[in-house]
Amino acid sequence: MANKVTHPILFQGDLKKQGPYFEGWYFKSVSADEKTVLSLIPGISITEEDPHCFIQYSYVHVGEALEKELRTGYIRYPLSAFQYNQTPFVLKVGNSVFSETLVSVHLEEDDFRIEGILKLGPFQAVKRTLVSPSIMGFFAYIPNMECYHGVISMNHAIDGTVAIGNKTSDFTGGKGYLEKDWGTSFPQEYVWIQCNHFRDDRTSLFFSVAKIPFRGSSFEGFICNFIVDGEEYRFATYNRSKFTLGLLTDDRIEIEVSHASASLTICAEVLHGGALLAPTEQGMNKIVKEGLSGIVTVDFTDKKTGKNYHDVGNVAGIEVVR
Repeated sequence: MANKVTHPILFQGDLKKQGPYFEGWYFKSVSADEKTVLSLIPGISITEEDPHCFIQYSYVHVGEALEKELRTGYIRYPLSAFQYNQTPFVLKVGNSVFSETLVSVHLEEDDFRIEGILKLGPFQAVKRTLVSPSIMGFFAYIPNMECYHGVISMNHAIDGTVAIGNKTSDFTGGKGYLEKDWGTSFPQEYVWIQCNHFRDDRTSLFFSVAKIPFRGSSFEGFICNFIVDGEEYRFATYNRSKFTLGLLTDDRIEIEVSHASASLTICAEVLHGGALLAPTEQGMNKIVKEGLSGIVTVDFTDKKTGKNYHDVGNVAGIEVVR
């Protein structure tokens, strides 16, 4: 149990148990020129009526004339097509393979295909302690929560080419991001922001706030992980950080997080949204809009040193569900 808690990339579920249950890994890859974004989500959905595994994809490409191609899809497989190994971690769904070092994807949907191999790593992991074994802090130890979250890599290099539709995209020199979720359902309301394509290429950001059911009631919980100049700053409900919402629409979010040592303002703008399926207790049946190449502006202050930092990030992943 402890090994799973401290290593969220591992398969957390049990294929022999009845649902509702879901688990999904989010592999995001961005080309070096930031013109191609490919996100792959292998996972499982276990309900009494419709147990299956899947690979969900989202793809956006900006052409030479700034024309945009956007496509999302959900490819189903029988649950028997889901195979995994924990040490070393390897996940196979259909003919596609996902691990800590590579993605080998082979998808075909009607006249559209995605096929290629990407090498990954090394991963930029989040800080962990005994009290805070993952991005969820001590909440990672609490059983039967609606949704658990793991940030596996804030930032990593990618290398390889992938045939997507009628194009071959070169991801060599690009960047990746990896996270996952598991449980019985996504929160009813949440905001999620991820970006590791700032002007300073060492900077990366993860933020999430959600309405969380807990012991017959609910509370608003948030997590923000910000890495700048090689330092990681964690703002979260569980470490008594403060969260202020300035603006929330379907296309723009303005928030501020702070604690005794630092503060961070985030302004995020949704661009080029695509429809993805999210889990509920009835299965993968909730449509959510993901911004595939949003813009994120950050203003950070280290209160101890007085250092201020301003930056703008591109090709950000953004979801607003309310």
